[in-house]
Amino acid sequence: MANNTGNTILALLTGTALGVGLGLLYAPQSGEKTRKQLRDEADHLQDNLNKKYKETSSHLSDFTTEAKKNIEEKLEKTFSNANTKADVMLSKLESELEQLKKKNSNLQKELKNK
Repeated sequence: MANNTGNTILALLTGTALGVGLGLLYAPQSGEKTRKQLRDEADHLQDNLNKKYKETSSHLSDFTTEAKKNIEEKLEKTFSNANTKADVMLSKLESELEQLKKKNSNLQKELKNK
């Protein structure tokens, strides 16, 4: 996106410069009229650059907002998955611990009976 905007601005500047140059070469007119025309072209170019700057800023802001939202969603999913897996592992460990306690209790009973 930024590369396209840069290319657009470069094309705009190049086109304007060529248009002004060719206009000066092929339009014999008074210096005052030529200066006014140059001023008008410069104002027009400034307006176009300001417009492109605002559009690019808006697009960049939208892109940043969307990227932030996507990252937050992915982090939330990752944390949720990690939490679920941790709960499953903890449940399995508790179950195994309970089984080991039962086996230990049975072994202690057997040892007392001998």
